[in-house]
Amino acid sequence: MVKSKMFGGNGVFYPIIGFASCVAFIYLSFGDLWIDIHRDMKLSFVERNGTQFIVDGKPFYFNGWNSYWMMEHAVDDSRKHRIRAILQSGAKMGLTVCRTWAFNDGDYNALQISPGRFDEQVFRALDHVIAESRRYGIRLILCLVNNLQAYGGKTQYVKWAWEEGVGLSSSNDSFFYDPSIRHYFKNYVKTVLTRKNTITGLEYRDDPTIFAWELINEPRCVTDKSGDTLQDWIEEMSTFVKSIDKNHLLTIGLEGFYGPKSPKRLTVNPEFWAADVGTDFIRNSKISTVDFASVHIYPDHWTHNPDFEYKLKFVSKWMLSHIEDGDKELKKPIMFTEFGLSTENKDFTPDKRDRFYKVILDIIYKSALRNKSGAGSLVWQFLVEGMEEFNDDFGIVPWKRSSTYQLFTEQSCKLARIQGALPSQMPYLRKLCTQR
Repeated sequence: MVKSKMFGGNGVFYPIIGFASCVAFIYLSFGDLWIDIHRDMKLSFVERNGTQFIVDGKPFYFNGWNSYWMMEHAVDDSRKHRIRAILQSGAKMGLTVCRTWAFNDGDYNALQISPGRFDEQVFRALDHVIAESRRYGIRLILCLVNNLQAYGGKTQYVKWAWEEGVGLSSSNDSFFYDPSIRHYFKNYVKTVLTRKNTITGLEYRDDPTIFAWELINEPRCVTDKSGDTLQDWIEEMSTFVKSIDKNHLLTIGLEGFYGPKSPKRLTVNPEFWAADVGTDFIRNSKISTVDFASVHIYPDHWTHNPDFEYKLKFVSKWMLSHIEDGDKELKKPIMFTEFGLSTENKDFTPDKRDRFYKVILDIIYKSALRNKSGAGSLVWQFLVEGMEEFNDDFGIVPWKRSSTYQLFTEQSCKLARIQGALPSQMPYLRKLCTQR
């Protein structure tokens, strides 16, 4: 983010027998299995087979969300309860994946105080987030640094290099090419990946609760429009991560813009500027050390066209183009790791936001139905009550609006109907899908 029913596709709703089929399918698949969430949740590593994610040998299409704030909240005892609240609520909605920050560089409650110096209390907070996620069967995508200034980001790394007298340039983009800064970041990555969780006893690199690592949130390198600088950084850092962690999948954190090496796709970009930010979706994502591609969806921030119907058409074209890339060009899964509709739009209504969400969820459902590469989506962002100061113009408390809550819970039921429920979902999907 540029900041910090019934079962059915094509808008057609099947009759109530669809839900009965879902319930029957889940019951036949898992019998009387009932998971006690107070016991240690047994999870397997998420793997990849071509264009699909695999869990326990079965295709895995998912419904999930972003809550970037969890580590910071876990540091503070007065706010720590929100971690369990959001994870429990996500599990009750049948959601299986959450994306969150595993960084806070030089900011308030910083994990990395200065290059190579870490706050143990904050690390224990991240331990807590991972342990609680395991407890509720939620897998985490952990992002390692921010392109933006929120929570330090690449700006903080450049500042550190200048303070130590080794910085090559004052440009924030020197994060990608300055050898000293690359060294800082590699030290950070190694420290995080080899961290031994004080609660579970597992090193992070050995914990299947972690779905994947994300190198950087929304990378852009505007000082090199060719994309060569960012490409070199991605190649080096993805290889470095893989040299330490052989268990987990890795993605970059791209927004999905097509660059100069993808001329046939440039018309899909939201506007002409998107080709000049130093990223190139296909080129960046083709690297063998990158396991899946990430895409974001923010038409109201990316385009000047205020028409809502235009935005919905853009969403469909944008998603289908990237799913086709996954199927034909990359041969990898495509994950839509952020999407949202801003409340600051002049014509914003909650009904329009629900329509926006539904377009995205339906495309993922159809991809799952057809075994395509569109593997899942993560809405930006879910909050719990009392978090107004952490809200942006996209955040929601999903259970406060029944129609929104229904959209996401029905998506969980629909995906379970296709592929079967994960054991960790069973306590919730039984109740969830029989209520429909």
